[in-house]
Amino acid sequence: MGIWQQTGSDVRLEWGAEGVAALGRECAVLVVVDVLSFGTTTDLVVTRGGRMLPVRWRDERGVARARAAGAVIAGEGGWTLRPSSVTEIPPGTLLALPSPNGATLCDAAAATGAHVLAGCLRNASAVAAKAREFGGPIGLIAAGERWGVNIFGQSETSGPLRPCVEDQMGAGAIAAALAGHGLSLSAEAALAARSVDVTALASCVSGRELIEAGHGGDVALAAQSDVSDAAPVLTGGVLA
Repeated sequence: MGIWQQTGSDVRLEWGAEGVAALGRECAVLVVVDVLSFGTTTDLVVTRGGRMLPVRWRDERGVARARAAGAVIAGEGGWTLRPSSVTEIPPGTLLALPSPNGATLCDAAAATGAHVLAGCLRNASAVAAKAREFGGPIGLIAAGERWGVNIFGQSETSGPLRPCVEDQMGAGAIAAALAGHGLSLSAEAALAARSVDVTALASCVSGRELIEAGHGGDVALAAQSDVSDAAPVLTGGVLA
């Protein structure tokens, strides 16, 4: 049924893995938006001339494959999922980044056969322009969070979806840029495009969580809008 794929619109928006499954059936392009923190960290790595290898969350075989490919595994050295950890990453670094949302969704999106990009607030216009080059329709996948998943401890690897402010804003910024190119937006994408307010990033639940944990610098980096020309495209399992 085409209604679930938002048929008739050039730009569509859905949430999480379920959104990948729905939009991946018809969309030529899927843009994974995980503002805090995968998408922002990826943008910073690619801007520095590095490459990002997304790894499904707690996938030991995926980590082993990444290591065999010569990647540095995030968390085993100075570089982590936190954006502030990669601001000085050396050019040419291949960083394998496991994450429960952005990285896992990139892998799922690739399995649909669509062109896959990673977007955030920092590179919204650049990602929109690159996505448009591939043709359409374009599906924006707001990653959201998962209830019960704690990346700092032992917990479930998945849980019910929690839609979140930061990813709606990131997807909305990309949607607004695509509308500026003359593409039509579904109701879902149009609503997100009207919701962009980067000042809300520090006061939303995810932003407050990071700030209270002492990671306010990561929120500040993620809140910067259209400061990057990078448009990370997934090719051969690597974002560059």
